[in-house]
Amino acid sequence: MVRMFQLSKYLFMTLAAMCFATPAFAQGAAPAGPSYNALAVGIGMGIAAGLCGLGQGRATASASEALARNPGARPGIQLFLILGLAFIESLTLFTFVLLFIRTT
Repeated sequence: MVRMFQLSKYLFMTLAAMCFATPAFAQGAAPAGPSYNALAVGIGMGIAAGLCGLGQGRATASASEALARNPGARPGIQLFLILGLAFIESLTLFTFVLLFIRTT
């Protein structure tokens, strides 16, 4: 087990060194061609929004079922529901911010 951790440590150090070395081999000018950044971010935004909608629907359905089974646990369920919905919605908001960063 210790041997595996040592090997993984060396693997991750090698990968980190390779990540820092890639800008050294970059070319000066990019070739002229169409830029698909807006299309890629738009598709990503659609996927993120769709999956967030599905996740929020499942979360609210589960919370409604939990409230139907145990109405006395309403404060705890409501707290975790709102927290979970905020985390789910943050994916869409981060993708929306990327939309503006990548397309300018």
